[in-house]
Amino acid sequence: MTAEQMMEYLYGLPEQFVGSLKLDLAFVSRYKKEYRNIVVSGMGGSAIGGDILRVYAANKTPIPVLVVRDYNIPAFVDQNTLFLAVSYSGNTEETLSAYSQAREKGASIICITTGGKLKAMAEQDGYEVVEIPSGLVPRAATGCLFAPLALLLDELGIIEGVYQELQETVEVLQGMREQLHPGVEAGRNQARVIAGKLKDSLPVIWGTAGISEVAALRWKAQINENAKCPAYYSIFPELNHNEIVGFEVPQELLASISCIILRDKYDNERVKRRIEISKDIIKDQVKEIIEVNSQGESYLARFYSLVYIGDYASVYLALEYGINPTPVKVIDYLKAQLA
Repeated sequence: MTAEQMMEYLYGLPEQFVGSLKLDLAFVSRYKKEYRNIVVSGMGGSAIGGDILRVYAANKTPIPVLVVRDYNIPAFVDQNTLFLAVSYSGNTEETLSAYSQAREKGASIICITTGGKLKAMAEQDGYEVVEIPSGLVPRAATGCLFAPLALLLDELGIIEGVYQELQETVEVLQGMREQLHPGVEAGRNQARVIAGKLKDSLPVIWGTAGISEVAALRWKAQINENAKCPAYYSIFPELNHNEIVGFEVPQELLASISCIILRDKYDNERVKRRIEISKDIIKDQVKEIIEVNSQGESYLARFYSLVYIGDYASVYLALEYGINPTPVKVIDYLKAQLA
């Protein structure tokens, strides 16, 4: 597994959405009912789609969406729950445990996976499976892992407009990749410029609640997995009630921080003001302040435009350190030790 493979995965993200738009979801008619809640179960790269869905659906439906990253599920899960089990490999032990508990509680279950034990269990138990393309690493399959979730809710009549937003997302990302791929020289490649600034620093990513909060989490996780270095994230306006106080000492550590601020034209006006004040507070304490603006009009296009720059920047950061971004040996070691 090479760095070139990861670049190919990134370049192919728009086509993941194109493929998802062609999915046959006719089976959802058997799942149509009045749900009280929606629970998405997943871990790591397979859970990020649930996080996106949670924020995306919050302004589109009164039905709450919860993401479970654990072996156990909440006590409220019952026959009125739509339970979406997501595991790229189909063998994630936490998700398999959560699936079994949801089955025992009588939830309506749909699985999104490439196969594995999850597919086998669902087929044996009579639940539907949305089978997605294999051959990727989970963190590079965000289009395959998110889009089916949103499209399912659209087909169920829980939210609407998903197809149109995904189509715009494809157009925006196709335009962006021509400016971000390795063939674009460093000075004109925003992701490469960001990676150069992040090298030898501690990345701290700031997003905004309800808009870019999951994009900030995604940046953090991608830097962790691809560049193999620590990164942290926080969310406005909450960070103005705690984290912003912590920029006094130790000065040596603060001087190594690069703060990435994810911005969106639809950020709350008060949050926009908070961002400007916060920048002024930390500007003399940190190494860099890097602002990244979203592109597009719909929520999904704007969200994924922020994610896409971060995905590319994390891979370029790995290359800055001379690291192959694709393997995750520590995770493989953990799984082997737990086996």
